[in-house]
Amino acid sequence: MRGARDLKPKRSRRLGQFSTRAELKLWNQLRSRALDGRKFIRRHPIGPFIVGFVCRERRLVIEVDGGGQASNERDQARDRWLADRGYSVLRFSNHKVLGNIDDVLEAVRFTLADTLPPPARRPLPARSER
Repeated sequence: MRGARDLKPKRSRRLGQFSTRAELKLWNQLRSRALDGRKFIRRHPIGPFIVGFVCRERRLVIEVDGGGQASNERDQARDRWLADRGYSVLRFSNHKVLGNIDDVLEAVRFTLADTLPPPARRPLPARSER
């Protein structure tokens, strides 16, 4: 069983090598606590999924999509799964990130300010979240 758990970090690292221009542009604005001192991680596994960007402190997931994926049933189910575990999900199109990064960052700032931090004493993560 241990071998199966080790594959996900390797896969997320491999996926990180193939980022779109929009993902790289957003990552350059989020990395190294550049956005209001919040730490973001790129291509991070959460349960059975690998998310684009996540601020674990505020449980905020950011996805950059090629467009039209928000209506994809699998993405909607994934968003519900994350929401059931206390994550907020923001989705932006490649076009939006490349064309107006300032609006994207403002939406992220607004959501970070609006989300509550997790309780001081969190229970252990569910087995599926480890």
